[in-house]
Amino acid sequence: MATMSLRPCGDFRTTYRQDTAIFDTRNSRWAMILFLALIYVMVLVPILAPAVEDTPVLSTIFAPFTNAQYLSLAIQVCYWGIAALGLNILVGFTGQISLGHAAFFGIGAFASAYLNNTYGIPVILAIPLAGLVAAAVGLLFGSPAARIKGLYLAIATLAAQFIIEDLFIRLDWFTGGSYGSLANSVELFGVAFDTDQKFFLFALTLTIILYIAAANLMRSRDGRAFVAVRDHYLSAEVMGINLTKYRILSFGISSFYAGIGGALYGHYLGFVSAEGFTILLSIQFLGIIIIGGLGSVMGAMLGTIFMVLLPVVMDGSIGLLAATDWGNTPMITNGLAFFKEMAIGAAIILFLIFEPDGLAHRWRLIKAYWKLYPFSY
Repeated sequence: MATMSLRPCGDFRTTYRQDTAIFDTRNSRWAMILFLALIYVMVLVPILAPAVEDTPVLSTIFAPFTNAQYLSLAIQVCYWGIAALGLNILVGFTGQISLGHAAFFGIGAFASAYLNNTYGIPVILAIPLAGLVAAAVGLLFGSPAARIKGLYLAIATLAAQFIIEDLFIRLDWFTGGSYGSLANSVELFGVAFDTDQKFFLFALTLTIILYIAAANLMRSRDGRAFVAVRDHYLSAEVMGINLTKYRILSFGISSFYAGIGGALYGHYLGFVSAEGFTILLSIQFLGIIIIGGLGSVMGAMLGTIFMVLLPVVMDGSIGLLAATDWGNTPMITNGLAFFKEMAIGAAIILFLIFEPDGLAHRWRLIKAYWKLYPFSY
């Protein structure tokens, strides 16, 4: 009687390496590589061969990668995504809370501009140094996490937000005071990243590096310690995990990512002002990780994309509404200006009610559905 080979039905992981893999399957890994490679090609071609924009068909194909508005949004996704990932390491993975993330974002922006303008350090080196400066300040203001948690820690970080905001105005030698600071463009090997297309390539590369680093950090011993502190700090302490060390370390890593994101922000705009780093930005960062998914590296990027595109979608919707008969009513006319601000708060509330695990969880459910279809059970 012929023997029949049996294959396992399901997704079996027999090693820790398989369980902590960044990509679940080889196909998903290659799909991401091809997707990123396509983006690089689509951005590089118009830079290396500007004549493609003179050809109607090619100009249509490459339009999203040459349009200044689209590139500006993509760059914003990069520097916000880096900062949001840092906050997710702190809040989502370690279970600490911070209402002062925008302040560390601002420290990175001012520190990078200061190091470049005062000491002549190349921008390409000033950016990581600014991240280290923000990390040092984050370790200082995160030290209360060794003794307090929950609401008390939230109040402590809120105090840090207002203290650092005030310092931005008073430290003229560092920030330029109320006048702000100029930030030069990035240069590497004599090539200036002074256009949106070139700067997007630089920002995207840095974003990929930092996201891979964060994903690998979460697979390491320190990353598992962060999660243990979040899930049950008493059990983690019994297992020998130093709570003080990992709580403060998470603040340092979170601030480092915020500083890198802030430095990118400053050098992209070419100017840094204290008005850009208020408590409202800190709340937006919290909204990003709530919408994207707490404790998820991918969720930080999904939440950033959602938060960046939401005002654009609202602008388009408001424009369409204003062109209709409904847009002529006084209530709608007077309220259009506030709809965009209301949309961010409404989105956070709706996600907390209907999708508390965020977009990352929804994406995993969608993938699982199509992977098992039609046998969804």
